[in-house]
Amino acid sequence: MPEYINRLAKESSPYLLQHAHNPVDWYPWSEEAFERARREDKPVLVSIGYAACHWCHVMERESFENPQVAAVMNEHFINIKVDREERPDVDGIYMDAVQAITGSGGWPLNVFLTPDGRPFYGGTYFPPQRAFNRASWAEVLQAVAAAYRDQKDSIESQAQALTDHLKQSNAFGRISDSGFDLSKEGIADAFRNIMKEADRLWGGFGKAPKFPQTFVITFLLRYAHLTGNEEARDQALLSLDRMLMGGIYDHVGGGFARYSTDTEWLVPHFEKMLYDNALLVSTLSEAYQLTDEERYRTTIAHTLGWAERELMHPEGGFYSALDADSEGKEGKFYVWSYEEVAGLLGKDTDLFCAYYDISPRGNWEGANIPWVIKPLATFAKDKGVEEEDLRDLLQRGREKLLEARSHRVRPGLDDKVLLSWNALMNLAYSKAYAATGEEHYREVAERNMRFLLHHLGVGEHRYYHTWKEGKARHHGFLDDYSYLVAALLELATITGDDQWLYEARAIMDVVMAHFKDTDSPFFFFTPDYQRDILLRKKEIYDGATPAGNSVLAGNLLQLAVLFDLPEWRRVGEELLMAIGPLAVQYPTSFGVWLMGLQQLVYGTKELAVVGPGALSLSRDVLRAYIPHKIMMVSTVENDKWPLLKQKKIGAKPLIFLCENYACRHPVFTMGELQTLL
Repeated sequence: MPEYINRLAKESSPYLLQHAHNPVDWYPWSEEAFERARREDKPVLVSIGYAACHWCHVMERESFENPQVAAVMNEHFINIKVDREERPDVDGIYMDAVQAITGSGGWPLNVFLTPDGRPFYGGTYFPPQRAFNRASWAEVLQAVAAAYRDQKDSIESQAQALTDHLKQSNAFGRISDSGFDLSKEGIADAFRNIMKEADRLWGGFGKAPKFPQTFVITFLLRYAHLTGNEEARDQALLSLDRMLMGGIYDHVGGGFARYSTDTEWLVPHFEKMLYDNALLVSTLSEAYQLTDEERYRTTIAHTLGWAERELMHPEGGFYSALDADSEGKEGKFYVWSYEEVAGLLGKDTDLFCAYYDISPRGNWEGANIPWVIKPLATFAKDKGVEEEDLRDLLQRGREKLLEARSHRVRPGLDDKVLLSWNALMNLAYSKAYAATGEEHYREVAERNMRFLLHHLGVGEHRYYHTWKEGKARHHGFLDDYSYLVAALLELATITGDDQWLYEARAIMDVVMAHFKDTDSPFFFFTPDYQRDILLRKKEIYDGATPAGNSVLAGNLLQLAVLFDLPEWRRVGEELLMAIGPLAVQYPTSFGVWLMGLQQLVYGTKELAVVGPGALSLSRDVLRAYIPHKIMMVSTVENDKWPLLKQKKIGAKPLIFLCENYACRHPVFTMGELQTLL
């Protein structure tokens, strides 16, 4: 029996369960905790993190597992642990508070509240002893406890002022007329602002730490295609290629880490998140459509193979993440010594190690992170070997390393299933199918969607946010609904099955009824029937994941065409126009918004593929790179859908290219369509 056990032992979140045997008297986020705080007049400590967070583990070991520290926490505070992935609404509110207090944020996030939930002080990681210009955790606890006891009026004033600030910061968008001039020149300005931050040597944007920023890359791919701008194309592909060559990509097992700690993409933060890999697969699929370069198709297959092998639930859902740590050390599962590799590969050692920069000295803390310094063709030429022979040698070596790695102690698995992240992965599978024609990807997308609708559905087209071991919990957030609608629309596009469209529209009706801010063009992150938070936030930044509002805008434009709903198009356009000035000025924070604005400027390609063999012909259309398209497929005459009305069926399948339901003369082949485009 463990020495300690607290209320978190009854939770399903892997992160909360990690803290179930701390000596801290943790509560989950609950009314019970706040009721006790009010009854005993104690401040509340809310500590927020997630299962794959390295510094969360460090602070747990240093402080939350320490009985003396826990005794201080238990005496003076009501302590609440929150999984930020399970409750992003709670995390968002108090992250804003800590950023207002300190100017920065991160995880673990530790914030002190009054018993009614108002924040008055907080920070991120605190060391066990004073270090890094940070007070120790024990000092913080004692100081906050003393201030709450002796300076209650000051604490009350600070809490009210901070809460008022949070509410005021969330009141944006009240005037919907932004005065934004939507034009091709505005989109060009956004492109130029992106390139000011572009790293033209190593790819990506800005300095270390470097995140994939897939939305910006996808915007550049589309901008290059629509305008012929080679600079945009080059920067987008450079960014992808450098990541594919770098240590952020797991060359042995597939999949991408969350970000790189350096400029060159060599040293990742080793946690692997479902959403990052979903977003990268979607972008790689567009890159493959644009370029037909085999390396993108291969990486898609390798990444999705990893996701199915290591993150897939037996019924078709996907788990959330793999930890950065194993055996208490970050990255230990993924790095290699030269001697290990040589012992596994024998005569193939020299070429394999030269290609992946594996040496006795190591390239990171005495160990080796496999990465590629020269493209394969260049390396093969320099070494005087045939490219195909080199590919075979590298494949053999990776398989041997993967088998050997399977015997190591694995990183921890966060095995909760999140609706939002699964919807992003569903969208990725549909996009991968469109780009490659690989039937397996379509089958996985359909199976995963059935899992989500069945296991996370509440009824009446409402959904829960998280599911584990047969139990769904927590009302769905705007991201859940927005991403799910986007995934349903893409699934309908690749399958031609309109059941997915009906569900997408029904979900959007729920969003319009329960998430819309009546005072602005935007939508709240939480529904109006959720009551356990300090305030309802509106999220607009496209960060590690896209803003629910930006995805929603694209959904509204698409549904408006499919169902002939001009009012929804107006709502979508108002959203995009309201954010337009910010998106152009700060494009790396508004990549998905920019793609919506790009669609308004360059137009939507409405495609109808009809007649016998339409499904087969539609696969050719899917394979082509046609950004901002809406496509419907029917083998019979079908007047129930606006886009298919009055499309006569002949002996051969036809492709109609339309705009506002006005169609050009139909064509028979993808080549003819490309000429029209």
